[in-house]
Order: sequence, then C-alpha cells, then structure tokens
Amino acid sequence: MNFPFYIARRYLFSKKSTHAINIISLISVLGVSVATMALVVVLSGFNGFSDLVASFFTNFDPQLKIEAAKGKAMTANDPLLLKVKHLPTVEVATECVEDQALAIYHDKQAMVNVKGVEDNFDSLTHISNILYGDGDFRLHTANLQYGVLGIRLAQDLGTGVAWQDYLHIYAPQREGQYDASNPTDAFVKDSLISPGALFQVKQMKYDKGYIITSLDFARRIFNRQGEITSLELRMKPGVDIDKAKDEIQTLLGDKYKVLDRYEQQADTFNIMRIEKLFAYVFLTFILMVACFNIIGSLSMLIIDKKNDVITLRNLGATDGQIRRIFLFEGRMISAAGAVIGIALGLLLCWLQQTYGLVQLGDQAGNFVVNAYPISVHPEDIVTIFFTVILVGWLSVWYPVRYMSRKLTRD
Repeated sequence: MNFPFYIARRYLFSKKSTHAINIISLISVLGVSVATMALVVVLSGFNGFSDLVASFFTNFDPQLKIEAAKGKAMTANDPLLLKVKHLPTVEVATECVEDQALAIYHDKQAMVNVKGVEDNFDSLTHISNILYGDGDFRLHTANLQYGVLGIRLAQDLGTGVAWQDYLHIYAPQREGQYDASNPTDAFVKDSLISPGALFQVKQMKYDKGYIITSLDFARRIFNRQGEITSLELRMKPGVDIDKAKDEIQTLLGDKYKVLDRYEQQADTFNIMRIEKLFAYVFLTFILMVACFNIIGSLSMLIIDKKNDVITLRNLGATDGQIRRIFLFEGRMISAAGAVIGIALGLLLCWLQQTYGLVQLGDQAGNFVVNAYPISVHPEDIVTIFFTVILVGWLSVWYPVRYMSRKLTRD
C-alpha cells in the first residue's frame, strides 16, 4: 500500500488528541455532501423539465425538418427534395407553407402563424392525440377550408371549439406598392371555418399562436404558389434519426439545412441549457465554500500531528511524502463527501420520482404535471463526481503545501 495513503487513512479514522478536529472533519464531509447532493438534485430537476418539454413537442413537431439555408421559401419540385421524399428510410413527407398573418373573429383579433400542410399531416405527427372537441382533423372539403386552432388562441379570439361564423385571415401582399388611400389592398384576405376540434400541445408557442390549415389555403394567402417553407419528414420505425439526418444533409448539401426536434426548438432548449449551466456554476461556488471546512480541518490536523511528523522524518519519510499524507487526507474527505452526497441526491431523486414529494401546486390539474419532474442523467453524475474531487483537491493543495512546509522546517 502507498505509504502516504496508508498514514492518511489512519489519520482520517483515528481519534485525535483534540476532539474538535474529529467534529470539524465530520462537518467538512457533511458540507461537501450537502453541496454535492444539491448539484445532483438541481441538475436532475433541469433535466426533468427539459425532458418534459421535449415530450410535448413530439406530438406536433416532425422528426426531421428541411428548410432553406438562405431565405424563407424553396421550390417545391426541387429534384433534391423529390429524392429525399423517395428515400427508403422516409415513411411520410409533408410539404408545409408557414407565415404570420392576422386572424379576426367578430371584434377580436390576434397575430398568428398560419401553417398550411398536406392531408397526411396527421400521419406525420401525433396531432390526432391532442385534439379536443367532437370534430376530426380536417383541412378541407371541396372548396371549404378548415382551420384547426390552438386551444389558447381559440380562447383569445372567443371562437369556442366549433365556431359558426367565418374566421377571417389577413396576410400582407408580397408584391406591389402600398396605397395609403386604400390600405385594404395591401392585404390578401380569406376565411376559414371550424372542423369542430382544437389542438393542445401544452406549449404557449403553439397553443396561443398557431392555426393548422390546408397547403392550398396557405399558398394562396401568402402567394407561395409552387413554393414551400419546409419539408417535414417522419422516418420509418427503427431508423436511427441522427444517422438519417446526416445522410439527408449530405444529399442536400449546403443549399438546405436539416433540423431534428431539438434544433427546431433551439431557443427553448438553449435557454434551458444556459440555466442549467448557471445553476451548475453557482452550486460549484457553494461547493468551494464548503471545502473551506476541509482546509480548517487539515490545518488543525497538521498542528495536532506535529510530533508524528518529527517521528516520520526520523524514520526516513521525505518532506514530499509528509505533504502527500495531508493531501490524501483532504482528497479522502472530498471523495467521501462526493460519494455520500451523490447517494443522498439519487435517493431524493428516486423519492421525488416515485412519490412526488415536492408538488407544483396545491390543487391537482393546475399544471401539466403535479410534482416537479426529475430525470437523472448518468453523464451529470460523472461530471458532479469529478467536479467535487477537483474542487476539493484544488482547495487544499496550496494550504497543505504551505503549512506542511512550515511544519517540516520547524
């Protein structure tokens, strides 16, 4: 066994001449444990919310989405896009035209995103699973054009689930000059009727700002004949999405960009990642403060073991070995705190997942989930463990070197 490690282990578990040293060592371990436990719980909480939001997007967003690398629209009959549609890994491909417009119903109005899709959109996504009302997912019947609204948008406009009158849509003209004497000519106007159903993604971006309608309606109101703003894909079961994305991107080149679900919602997930990073940094600072207890414990231990140091030097121990004894002592305290803290953190996460100890509200149904969501990611646990070890090592390195060098000189 390594000599400095053997002596450090004996010092860690042996009774000191001053009982306060044992108490301070215990406090050091507890301080590191609590900070480590907080890291595990907080980061797992951020993971839980991220996974929860991702689960909502899967009912509306496609697995892969192709957009123009420059500009908003692309030619619908581009040979490259036609090749993508006929790839053996693609199960459903839907052309989409999406842009902003003004929706008016009676005396209420709202800015919305009108998304025109093909009839196979319900096969592309799981939108049928998030419909509310007695109607079905319909986009058009003969010359009648339907609009499926988000549930919050329907509340804002006062349409209800099945409105009786027309929902008027106004979109600005893409061509021509604005005539101030007749401002209505600057807009293209059309109307939608209700299919008797609304959708609820449980995300404000969609529920309050989207109308799903037919591709022909969107092309007509936005003057996008022969164009699309995106091509949305659903891959066949068992296909590796990341691999398929890379293959399609290689096929399309730099002219188009292929986005997975996380990239389609890059703003939301980037904010979550930044918040998680800041939480990690702040809790690491708290961990550094907790490690000051280790410095105090080691300082008292060095003073307490002054006679032992003289004995060890007489037995042939070098100054470097003596320093490593106390460095190992600090590292073992950090490691013990890391292991105990991670164990307690995982226990709390399991209790929250199983029993929902911390609720989001007093009444069930006020939130999407009743209890704070928790998701433990193994890579976070590994990062936390090495963070604690590194911070503990750095916090004791200089003080131990300084005090042990002063002790050996004496």
